[in-house]
Amino acid sequence: MSQHALSDDQVSQELKKMTAFIKQEAMEKAKEIQIKADEEFAIEKSKLVRQETQTIDTTYEKKFKQAQMSQQITRSTVANKTRLKVLSARQELLDGIFEQAQKKLGDGAKDKKKYEVILKNLMLEGFYALNEHKLQIRARKADYDVVKKAIEMATKEYTEKVHKKIEASIDESDPLPDGLSGGISIVGGGGKIEINNTFEERLVLLQENALPSIRLTLFGKNENRKFHE
Repeated sequence: MSQHALSDDQVSQELKKMTAFIKQEAMEKAKEIQIKADEEFAIEKSKLVRQETQTIDTTYEKKFKQAQMSQQITRSTVANKTRLKVLSARQELLDGIFEQAQKKLGDGAKDKKKYEVILKNLMLEGFYALNEHKLQIRARKADYDVVKKAIEMATKEYTEKVHKKIEASIDESDPLPDGLSGGISIVGGGGKIEINNTFEERLVLLQENALPSIRLTLFGKNENRKFHE
């Protein structure tokens, strides 16, 4: 037996030392692994948080834009509906005004003296426009007596102002319909030119020409319009 052989106690001590060393090494290694794992976890966690935050931000921004767009569409729809309702109400009012005027057209022919003056002025308008020596007047049969007096008044005034004689007579072969409210037509150009000065036609002209002024009076200036009559 060698003199250098270890005793059982020595062997046991050496084994304990080796075991303690290996255990210490293992614990240090495990700690290193744990630290590295924690670092990697923190990095991955931060990465995932950033990704999720970006995703949430992107989703929120997208939904916010969609909400804004939806709100704009809703506002535009409501505004258009309101505008159409206002325009419809205004048009109804305007239509009502002209309907009432239509119903009262016949009142202009009730007072014969006033009606004579009206007819005279309507004739003069045609006389000046046509500027012819001989003209014919179309009228309702019921108005013939009044029209004859108006012709006398109109031809006299025309001659005095223009210093030219003019002849005008009733065209009894082609009277105006009895259903009209009043007024006349002046025919010239050998029967080819006719100026319609019936009450109904004058109302139509008034509706076309005076409508912008009526709108302005009733509703005020439209700020949304770029051009105005």
